[in-house]
Amino acid sequence: MFGSPKQAPSQRNAAAVAFPLKRSVAGIALVSGVVNLLALTSPLFMLQVYDRVLASGSVPTLIGLAVLASSLYAFSALLDIVRGRVLLRIGERFDGQFSGRVHEGVIRLPLVTPMQGDGLQPLRDLDNVRGFLSGNGPTAFFDLPWMPFYLGICFLFHVWIGITALAGAIILVSLTLLTNTLSQRAIRDTIAHNMARNGLLEASRRNAEVVQAMGLGRRLEQRWHKANDDYLAANRRTGDVAGGLGSISKSLRMLLQSAILAVGAYLVITQQATGGIMIASSIMMGRALAPVDLAISSWKPFLMARQSWSRLQELLSKVTAGPSVMSLPRPEKELRVENVTIVPPGEQKPTVIGISFAVPAGSALGVIGPSGSGKSTLSRILVGAWSPAGGKVRIDGASLDQWNGELLGRHIGYLPQGVELFDGTIAENISRFDENPDAEAIVAAAKAAGAHELILRFEKGYETRIGEAGSALSAGQRQRIGLARALYGDPFLVVLDEPNANLDAEGEAAVVKAIASIRERKGLAVVVAHRPSAIGVVDLVLMMEGGRQKAFGPRDEILSKVLKAAASSQLPAGRGFPATASNIAPLRVIANPAPANDAEGDKGTEGPDVQH
Repeated sequence: MFGSPKQAPSQRNAAAVAFPLKRSVAGIALVSGVVNLLALTSPLFMLQVYDRVLASGSVPTLIGLAVLASSLYAFSALLDIVRGRVLLRIGERFDGQFSGRVHEGVIRLPLVTPMQGDGLQPLRDLDNVRGFLSGNGPTAFFDLPWMPFYLGICFLFHVWIGITALAGAIILVSLTLLTNTLSQRAIRDTIAHNMARNGLLEASRRNAEVVQAMGLGRRLEQRWHKANDDYLAANRRTGDVAGGLGSISKSLRMLLQSAILAVGAYLVITQQATGGIMIASSIMMGRALAPVDLAISSWKPFLMARQSWSRLQELLSKVTAGPSVMSLPRPEKELRVENVTIVPPGEQKPTVIGISFAVPAGSALGVIGPSGSGKSTLSRILVGAWSPAGGKVRIDGASLDQWNGELLGRHIGYLPQGVELFDGTIAENISRFDENPDAEAIVAAAKAAGAHELILRFEKGYETRIGEAGSALSAGQRQRIGLARALYGDPFLVVLDEPNANLDAEGEAAVVKAIASIRERKGLAVVVAHRPSAIGVVDLVLMMEGGRQKAFGPRDEILSKVLKAAASSQLPAGRGFPATASNIAPLRVIANPAPANDAEGDKGTEGPDVQH
């Protein structure tokens, strides 16, 4: 119903998932056929009453016809009920087969392409398709093929009755095609403007504190009102087309029924037909044209469902699940990056080029460089959030695409720059919403992150609900719990992107201790830092600049080169690498840190010189 003759392979895959629905659709078509045959009950009953009962005056015949007609009406009503319930369940089954993939697509789509609107349009598209399949719209499409059957009966009554009915059918079908032509662009514009206004509102909601603090409410409201006005204008155009043509079709149908009555009356007067034929043909005409009228009134939902189905196919093609892979043993040897090139989702130009290094188990790598050098971009590749455009990231020799994603996730801990938690309890967030969480492992992870005592100070401790995105917590608390989540289950690879952001001295000391514990248990830590003072406990350093690898090797050796290069070029301090000894100094005292500085700040804390 929604497909096209030429489909891409991904679309054929999506259509293949819907194949089990075809049996239900065949059943609906069969029930619709019986319903349409039973629709002859009314005109035939009228024909017999006018031509036989009134002519003969036989009451028993009238009673017999009434009982037979009542039984057929009851059976028709039963089939209509069954058809409606089956359509509802077809919609539910469609949702059941696609909802999981749509959920996965909504989550993975930002990893492969820029998001539009609030990112939830695929879910609305799924609702549109399911709502159409569950409603009265499909009924019209199942009944339309029966129109020639009713028109044929009209021709059997009399040729002029048939010609009148045929002319009316042609007019209404033309209106249906006109509705399709005029509605497609309007509905597409309506959906696009709706996505835009939802995206603006969602952005304002996410940044409510900034909006309030900086007095942006009025200006953002004006932007949203403009987007909303555009949406209302597009929706008005769509409604005007559908409503206007729907009203025209309804009036035309009534006009055509009156016209066929007039033709029938003329035939009765000229003794070319009986009064029963006149009445029966009017009812037959109404039945023949009713599906067209219903199709016109259902055209807007149909077009929305068809466009939604196209977008869902496009979504599924972008996030097609990879082939199943064999489970691999727990990693325990090394992380290796081989000539990796990274192109951010939706972009054409690479931002990171030619990164290669290897880190053995029991080591910690510090990734340093100025802002915009590609450090955070690299961290997303290391944990498998993005896929490299070129090169490979390997863990124990196996590239990340050779691992089962969910199983690999158990061996990876990740603390992004912007810590995002989920609505639920602290324990659920730390355990990554494990169905059978290990309470001891939760507490161990919290202790490793220095968050255990902090959590116990909450009234409900680990069972404290943190609200959407952790809104009930401060930035520092979210950072600690996010670190605990990264450490849960002792993962082999732990990637920390600016782990000391939003932390006080106690929290920064906990980060240092956590990195040390990862190395002690022969795990592997990667610490992304804006300035070298955050990597005092690592043994290896990767220096990045302009999306390229500038240096890699032992920490003291690389930092000495960086210091000499900065001194020789007379670069000022605070560019992501030190220019003076005072900027290097905090490396030696980080195990007993001073109060935390801003994560992206440029000033180092004064301290004793580092001995290289």
